[in-house]
Amino acid sequence: MTDHPLRLLLDFDACVQRDKGQAPAFLHRRDRKFALSCEQQGVAPTPERWLAHINHLSGPGAGAGPASHTLRVWRRINRGFMVAGTLLGILTMLGLLFYDGGQRINVTIIIAFVALQLLLALLTTAQSLAGWQPWRPLLRHFGNNRESVLLPRLQPVLTAKAAQLGGLCFALSGLTTMLLMVVLQDLAFGWSTTLETDATRYHSLVTAIAAPWAWLWPAAVPDFALVEATRFFRASPRDAGMSPARWGDWWPFITMLWTIWTLVPRAVLALVATLLIRRKARQLLAAHPGMRALMYRMETPALDTGNAYNDASDLPDTKTQLDLQPLPDATILLCWAGAGDPELPDALSSGKSLIARAGGRMPLAQDRQTLEQAASELLQATDRSVLLLTRSWEPPTGELEDFLATAKNLWPKGSKIALVPLAAQPDRKPDTHQVQQWLRFARRTWPDFVTVSLMPVHETLPDVDRGVME
Repeated sequence: MTDHPLRLLLDFDACVQRDKGQAPAFLHRRDRKFALSCEQQGVAPTPERWLAHINHLSGPGAGAGPASHTLRVWRRINRGFMVAGTLLGILTMLGLLFYDGGQRINVTIIIAFVALQLLLALLTTAQSLAGWQPWRPLLRHFGNNRESVLLPRLQPVLTAKAAQLGGLCFALSGLTTMLLMVVLQDLAFGWSTTLETDATRYHSLVTAIAAPWAWLWPAAVPDFALVEATRFFRASPRDAGMSPARWGDWWPFITMLWTIWTLVPRAVLALVATLLIRRKARQLLAAHPGMRALMYRMETPALDTGNAYNDASDLPDTKTQLDLQPLPDATILLCWAGAGDPELPDALSSGKSLIARAGGRMPLAQDRQTLEQAASELLQATDRSVLLLTRSWEPPTGELEDFLATAKNLWPKGSKIALVPLAAQPDRKPDTHQVQQWLRFARRTWPDFVTVSLMPVHETLPDVDRGVME
């Protein structure tokens, strides 16, 4: 699935969810500065440029996240429908064209089956337009259990596309199987029905059905003589008045019937489903609450008065409780979301009994196993401290907060975790504003459990927290 509007919507929503952990003043300054930069460059501050700007600020690897996971899940669902449709198409056509030399293949049954396929294709599109979600309970097993207000509104069109792709593969494999059986086998067709239908009425029916391709392939339109000569009855399947030489002349009609009324509608409706996904993604992006907030921040000047209160009679709040702590002598080192790649600094890696990675592309089960392993190490350690390396330029995420909450519940009482933000160049100190966001994060979560420290070569960072407002 490579729909640009859909990926843009999911990336934008993920970024908005991450921004919920940031101070409103910080978001206002950041987005207002972005809007002013776009104005200087003479370009419009579009959501695409804003996301590229945020990813650039976040550093390498910022593009991968919940959006990529959601797209991968739906790619797997689409492939599953396509594989199932291909297999069912082969089996279905083998069943429809089964001929053992006795009773002939009834054209009426094939026409009815094609009509059923056309009806199912139209109902699938109608389901997506109406927003009906018949497969919602099943889709819960494919997700990552993350509550999202977007996915329930996107699922009708996404499931419709998966179903149409499966139907398209069903039609293609069925057509291929039919042509192979026509070449490899001497098929005998005929028509029959329990209703009182004469050859004239049946000829009118098949002529109306063949109208779309009559100009393209006249031989695929059965004439009256063929219809009259191939009718059979259950009491006399081999009537002497019928010419066996004409029993195979139905195959061009059957081929075009399947192509025009099964294959072509599925292909068209699969394209329509793709267009519906794009339209729905654009609508949801335009109506996203985060989009309105972003536009307000970009259009409104950011005023920093130094006052954390709303009462104008208060003096500016210049106090801060943000303090760096000394680096603890911990024997456990965890690297969050690729921090420390490609090589850990010697000052941090030496003397450690456990070094593990967590977050980022690591599965949740692996994160849980790492926390349990750290808990076992802490029970035997005298200093119940853990170092958690992070990338200083990446803002703290909700995933990290969940990881810390799980650690607080699993680890022994009295355990502490020290966040160690690393700069892009390990031999340099992080920027002041980057360290401040981690200090604010530590105080906002669990100040008695989470602290912030710097590497020994960075301990000379001058006054990183003095005079800085929250």
